[in-house]
Amino acid sequence: MDHLDVMLLGKEYRVSCTPETRDDLLATVAYLDDRLRELEGRTNASGEKLAVMTALNIAHEFLQHQRGNGFDIPGVKRRIGLMKARLDGVLAQQEKLF
Repeated sequence: MDHLDVMLLGKEYRVSCTPETRDDLLATVAYLDDRLRELEGRTNASGEKLAVMTALNIAHEFLQHQRGNGFDIPGVKRRIGLMKARLDGVLAQQEKLF
C-alpha cells in the first residue's frame, strides 16, 4: 500500500492507496475540492459544517441518480429471477421431448 499526499481546501492529508487506484483517487480529490470550494463560496460555511454539508449534497445527488437515472438493483434482480424461472420452465419442457 502506498501513501499519497493530497490537498483539500489548502490542507494536506495523507491517504493510503494502491498504485492502481492512484489516478482515480486524485480525480476524486479534485472533484471533492471543487465541491467544497463551491459550497464554501455560496454559504460562507467552513470547517466541519462545510464538510458535512458537502457530504450531504454529494450523497443526495448520488441517491437521486441511483433512484432516477441509475439502476434499480432490486428491480433488476427481480426481473432476472423471473427470466430464470421462465427459462427453467421452457428448458424443462424441452427435456421431455428428448
